[in-house]
Amino acid sequence: MDKLDLRQDLQYIANIIPEESRVLELGCGDGELLKYLVSEKNIDGRGIEISQSGVSKCVKSGLSVIQGDVDLDLKFYPDKCFDYAVSSQMLQATSHPKEVLQEMMRIAKYSIVSMPNFGYWFNRFYLLLKGRMPVSGTLSYQWYETPNIHFSTAFDFEMLCNELDYVIEEKIYLNPRGSKIPPFFSIFSPNLLSEKCIFVIKNG
Repeated sequence: MDKLDLRQDLQYIANIIPEESRVLELGCGDGELLKYLVSEKNIDGRGIEISQSGVSKCVKSGLSVIQGDVDLDLKFYPDKCFDYAVSSQMLQATSHPKEVLQEMMRIAKYSIVSMPNFGYWFNRFYLLLKGRMPVSGTLSYQWYETPNIHFSTAFDFEMLCNELDYVIEEKIYLNPRGSKIPPFFSIFSPNLLSEKCIFVIKNG
């Protein structure tokens, strides 16, 4: 698969994961990331996806994906059976994100979490100016139909990791074009200037 086929934020995640790693992707959708990792990095990849259509597409692509609910089914995986557990733009769509994160950290040596940042300046301005929940390329649903249950900012997530004594080894902050925001801004105002963020986490 051509690397250009990957969505920009997924490419950053793929770059983090070493070759021949054991990987579980939560909410893997149609398997875009898993397919790339298997073909380009020879990983031992597994996925869990709630939609039957997503599972069917993955299986047709030769991927090892089961139908399941990450809120309920991660408890059946043994401790540290994966090198990486990956949650791409889906943790905020779970019913219990804190518990899901804890399960990810239990079953894998590292977790990679990407998420929309509700603290992005456009979202703040939209809410201030219009008095309505923001709609953008990243937050593209109306409030009554969004799959996102728990909106959070980048700082909210960092505070949760601190509360749980997890170490954030790497932070990647992305602008609306999917590019990293400049280093100066990523140090002093990432919560304001990043539309999406990616965190690599390990146990403290």
